[in-house]
Amino acid sequence: MTPGADVAREDRFDWFCETVSSDVMPVMLSTRHTTDFRAKITDLDLGVVRLSSVACSPVLSRRTPAHVRRGDPEHLQLALISHGAFRISQRGSESVVAGGLVLTDTSRPSEGVSAGGQGEAIVLQMPRPAVGLRPDRVDRLLARSLAADRGSGAVLADFLRTLLTHGPRCGPEELRGMGAIALDLATACLARHLGDLGEAPAEARAQETLQRIHRFIDNNLGDPDLTPQVIADRHSMSLRGLHALFADQPRSVAARIRESRLERAHADLARGETRSRPVQAIAARWGFSSATAFSRAFREAYGITPTEHRAASTASAPGRGLPGSWEPAPSA
Repeated sequence: MTPGADVAREDRFDWFCETVSSDVMPVMLSTRHTTDFRAKITDLDLGVVRLSSVACSPVLSRRTPAHVRRGDPEHLQLALISHGAFRISQRGSESVVAGGLVLTDTSRPSEGVSAGGQGEAIVLQMPRPAVGLRPDRVDRLLARSLAADRGSGAVLADFLRTLLTHGPRCGPEELRGMGAIALDLATACLARHLGDLGEAPAEARAQETLQRIHRFIDNNLGDPDLTPQVIADRHSMSLRGLHALFADQPRSVAARIRESRLERAHADLARGETRSRPVQAIAARWGFSSATAFSRAFREAYGITPTEHRAASTASAPGRGLPGSWEPAPSA
């Protein structure tokens, strides 16, 4: 949300302060941009956890012991700094974070300030008891810069960005399920940064592995040799272990590969810039080595052939639809 039209420009910072203090936690905020302050807050209720995106003009945030006594949600806040840089200090530790993750605890005093221009952060708010790690070990990570460009940090960062983009179109039940996954991934990520993934609950470790496998599949859909066995080998697990990991998923590993390939091909066939490419070439791009098998699978999934889908997409495009305005691809 952004300040409504009824909020005068000079009152936007006051609106921001009231929103943060009432919806997140009591805190003291200050800025040099009171007359031209800009802010946007996006919020997703994920059941056990909450995901927010906050973009605002440079601001200084102080949470004192008095603020903690006034109101404490008893949350751990794991923030992905997606734009700009922030200096964070808490419990004797201080870091400047840009592009990484940083953990803070609402039950302790803290200070944060934008280091430069407008900043933006994606914040996962987690009840402390829900994070399955020993509190004294979690405390070691407070106000430290945690990598978000590799390993479990990258998996978590990608998941949070995707969830923030597509979550508003999900139903409450779906969001609760995504919230549980986000919590497991965050727990696994924190355990990894502690240097002891074995301390993370089994569910958290499984979710981290599952998300890494999903990323691997999406990055290798064009490889016709991508199979469950290849995926299992790449992730140092048995084929039985891989299938067990997908047991609670809506699709098996093989179905996940096939449906993702079909989705990519379906999208490519509808794009204007690929209309000159033969259907078979698009099928091959997404790992289908047999044009016949691709056409059969496409028809089973969408009820029409790839060529019919391309024709319908062309006809519905602006300035299209006249006879002879599309060139049929070779029969699949």
